Amino acid sequence: MAFKVGVTRDLLRPDGTPAFDARAFDELRANPAITWEWLPEDVPEITPEIAARYDGLHVNLPKVTARSVSGGDCRVKVIARNGVGFDSCDVAALSAKGIVLTNTPIAVRRPVAVAALTMIFALAGRLLKKNEIVRAGRWNDRTLYMGQGLTSRTLGVVGAGSIGLELATLSRPFFGRMVMADPYADAGRVAAAGAELVPLDDLMRAADYVVVACLLTDETRHLINETRLGLMKPSAYLVNMARGPIVDEAALARVLAAGGILGAGLDVTEVEPIDASSPLLAMENVIVTPHALCWTDECFLDIAATALRSIVDVSLGRRPAHVVDPAVLDAARSVS
Repeated sequence: MAFKVGVTRDLLRPDGTPAFDARAFDELRANPAITWEWLPEDVPEITPEIAARYDGLHVNLPKVTARSVSGGDCRVKVIARNGVGFDSCDVAALSAKGIVLTNTPIAVRRPVAVAALTMIFALAGRLLKKNEIVRAGRWNDRTLYMGQGLTSRTLGVVGAGSIGLELATLSRPFFGRMVMADPYADAGRVAAAGAELVPLDDLMRAADYVVVACLLTDETRHLINETRLGLMKPSAYLVNMARGPIVDEAALARVLAAGGILGAGLDVTEVEPIDASSPLLAMENVIVTPHALCWTDECFLDIAATALRSIVDVSLGRRPAHVVDPAVLDAARSVS
């Protein structure tokens, strides 16, 4: 029987074409034992009925819960998720069923780091405001909107994983000092990236730009809370490129309204899409993008190709790269 693969429909544009280069499907097409299709419906969560139809799933935004794979007729062997984060997947439930979960950390490492720098540069240069005054015919108001130079400033990165270290490496020519906070970090790798490893509260006090680049876990949910925001300089900016719930958004809005920090750049929000009534959307010193600032043609091709390659590997009995819980494969091998 053919190895059947389903691809979630949120990876389609409104006109029905793929959001990524179709070359990503080359490996699927080259394997005659694989058939694939777009899921017939757009769903917020993978259902047991979907899990009963496919051997492999290429997933972008839909959640994969314990219920998703609870059916006795679940045939899924591998779920390949776009991006580095896997908080939308119940890893324990998938592991208990022997389902391999993969992600694409290398494919997003450089794009997210570049996106973080893009947000920093936009905030530092007051890009949106300068665009606004030109369009409003207020050219001479440019002296009112002076930006910040970065060579005398400190960059703080919360999370010294793949993306955080890439951001530090790319940022070395721009900042006078860089600090990172991560209780699980390798101090040698942090130093090699040109940064110092410090406690989180020290980072919040020292940094002029705080970039959130860690995974969302029970430990990091609301890690950046009102108390920690209160440690920041009034002249500092907060940038979140990771997951919305890592930052207490209500607290951030209060701190911004009170002038506790100078501004924020958010590519992620606690609720996505962000509620139209959010006070953050009314603030001129806040940039909000739709969890897509890193999306480029190169990034999406690499993400999709990496995810689909993992599915091909599992279909051929090979060990895929970037397995979230390697114990699943080790357990399967010990049984066989």
